[in-house]
Amino acid sequence: MLSAMIAVVGRPNVGKSSLVNALVGRKVSIVSHKPQTTRHQIQGVVHDPRGQLVFVDTPGIHGDGKRALNRVMNDAAFSALEDVDVVLFVVDANRWTDEDQQVLNRLKGLSTPVGLVMNMIDRMDDKTRLLPTLQRLQGLHGFAFIVPISALRRVQLEALTEELFNRASEGPAFYPEDMAVGHDQRFALAELIREKVVRNLHQEMPYATAVGIEQWEVEGRLDRVHAIIWVEREGQKGIVIGDKGQQLRKIGEAARKEWERGSDRKLFLQLWCKVKENWSDDLRALGQFGLRPGGE
Repeated sequence: MLSAMIAVVGRPNVGKSSLVNALVGRKVSIVSHKPQTTRHQIQGVVHDPRGQLVFVDTPGIHGDGKRALNRVMNDAAFSALEDVDVVLFVVDANRWTDEDQQVLNRLKGLSTPVGLVMNMIDRMDDKTRLLPTLQRLQGLHGFAFIVPISALRRVQLEALTEELFNRASEGPAFYPEDMAVGHDQRFALAELIREKVVRNLHQEMPYATAVGIEQWEVEGRLDRVHAIIWVEREGQKGIVIGDKGQQLRKIGEAARKEWERGSDRKLFLQLWCKVKENWSDDLRALGQFGLRPGGE
């Protein structure tokens, strides 16, 4: 069978997580319109009659390297380029930014093949712009391939998959056929809760929230889970909890319902919100939350 390990890189909010989710066929990585929401190297696995594709969905790459969280996320993104077969460089087909150029500059020294994925072509009002845009981007680097897609509308995903299998090698599968995600349940649930925080609070909260699973007890077909949402200031804690705990209950209920839709088990989820000042600039705290330099 054919198999390949693929790293997905790009600046924030170009649809990397949406792409991996669309290819894998289930939610693997936190999806939001708020930048800097993906932090870990999340492995999504595509099982196909041709073989297996394993995707490493990296954090968005940030120009601001002053805070420890951003430095760790940048390190994680580029450490994912080691020991992979293909790098997918995802961009917004509608605009090229200085951040895109910075990412490309770092990719130019790679020996690994780099494919360009032009996402969000469904948002192009004038479709005649597509070919000139493609030709212009083609001149920036010797890309192994360029595929215009829409992850949201699932346009051209098979063409992209074909390009990836063309660069896969004969070898054993990385994961068993019944596995779509290479992370354990604790991590997956923590990411789901964090997604609901981002989605429910929108611009009210900075991205500096983390979720820790403190306790997981199994009782027959019921999982009892205690989790903590960590924020940096008391004011943020009040926003997460909401009036009489209403917002916290809403977050927990949304996470529970989505978790149970993808499982044959029931979930009893109890949430708390606690403050750890400036945790996003504290390397020790980042380690405690599972965020380590170099993507470990």
